[in-house]
Parts: sequence; structure tokens; C-alpha cells
Amino acid sequence: MLSFIEILKAILFGIVEGITEWLPVSSTGHMILLNEFVHMNVSEEFWDMFLVVIQLGAILAVVLLFWKQIWPFNFTGRSKTKDIMKMWFKIIVACIPAAVVGLLFDDILEKYLYNPITVAVMLILFGIGFILVENGHKGKRARVRSLAQLTYKDAIIIGLFQLIAAIFPGTSRSGATILGGLMIGVSRTVAAEFTFFLAIPVMLGASLLKVIRFGFAFSMAEAVILLVGMAIAFIVSVLVIRFLMGYIKKHDFKVFGWYRIVLGILVLLYFFVIK
Repeated sequence: MLSFIEILKAILFGIVEGITEWLPVSSTGHMILLNEFVHMNVSEEFWDMFLVVIQLGAILAVVLLFWKQIWPFNFTGRSKTKDIMKMWFKIIVACIPAAVVGLLFDDILEKYLYNPITVAVMLILFGIGFILVENGHKGKRARVRSLAQLTYKDAIIIGLFQLIAAIFPGTSRSGATILGGLMIGVSRTVAAEFTFFLAIPVMLGASLLKVIRFGFAFSMAEAVILLVGMAIAFIVSVLVIRFLMGYIKKHDFKVFGWYRIVLGILVLLYFFVIK
């Protein structure tokens, strides 16, 4: 029987997902850590599926906010349609490395790497990476200042950074791809937008794979928990994406780097000293 407490937990997880999916701080890492303190009363199989499928709510926020930029048939102009189709081909290319590794090694990666210690280490490492890259790019003009200028080589490199995030929880998929983009001269705005669009096929594919493995065998309580989490993630994601796109026009990503470092240290202290 579904309790009110479990619904509140689903709302909390939805809020955390909506915030951390798009900020470069690792949504999976935060969800794993939250689960240490707020444990949902569900089976381990459902939790593994919930952790991924709740991201569909966040994806719908991208589709809503960027519909005109991602749907190629909104325009009568053939050049605009062609540009959007080219962008999708680049997205597909960037998705290949993570898709292959995910299909072949998903269970192994979850078994050995999806734990708080890995999360903490990757939070710190990529936090340092953001600070170093931003310091190195200070005052420099970006080579790529629009999605149309992004090359297939750029897409492959960004895709390899996404692969790192797929292997190591705590890296942050958005954080890894944005950092990769910055390192090869992509502007913050373009890196963020490409990251948002890149998430659509990645999360749809990952969610479908998880649901198939789970077997569509939802109880009524599990279905409600999943739908509530997705709905909250969608609402929060809309607000967070709007905030982030405004924020990066005037600020860099160093604040997120420092946040990652501090959080990673606190996690290590908790699991090695306190717990």
C-alpha cells in the first residue's frame, strides 16, 4: 500500500533530479547520496529503474523549452531544417560511445562503480577540472559560438567526455560534456545547449532499456511513485534550465567546480570518518 511518506520521498527525489540533471554537479551522484539518507521503501530492482527513468521528466523540459530548435519541421525555410538535421546527426555521433558501453557493460558498471566513494572522487576531480579550464579560458574568445559551427570532430570529443560520465557516477553527464566542450573552444552557451539536446536520445534509450529489463511489471504504488517523481523533475527542470541559460551569459562554471569539491570532501568524511 502506498503511503503519504513515500509520495513525499518521490517528490524530494524529483526535486533533486530536476536541479542536478542540468547543473554540472551530477544528478546520479546526488540521487545515490540522497538514497543513503532518505531510503525509498521499494525493491532494489525498482530503485535501479527509478534512478534512470525519472530522468524522462527532465527530458520533457528540454523538449518543451527548445522545441523550435530541435524539431526540424517547424520551419518553411529549407536551410533551417537542414541545419537542425545536421545537428541531430552530430548528436547521434556523439551518443555512440556511451550507447555502446551502456549496452555492453551497464550491469557491471552499476555493480562496481555506482557507490558513494566513486561519486565523491569524481565530484572532486571534475570540480578541479572546471576551475582549471575556466581559469585557462579567461579572456579568450570561443572558437565555436553557434551550434552550426560545431563540427563532427567536436561532437565525437564531447561524446567521449559523455562516455566518462556513463562509466563513473559523480562525473555528471552535463558536467562532463560541458567541460569537454569548453576544453576544445566551444562557448558556454553552445556547450550547454548541445548538452541538453544530447541528453534526449541518451536518456530515452537508457530509460527504455531499464523499463524493458524491469519488465513493465509495475504495482500501482510503484507507478504512482515513478509518475510523481517524473512530474516534479519536469517542473523543476524547466525552472533550472531557464536559470542556467541566463546565468552562463554573465558567469562562468567555477562556482559549480567549488561546490563539487566541497561536496566530494564532505562525502568522503562522512563515509570514512563518521559512518
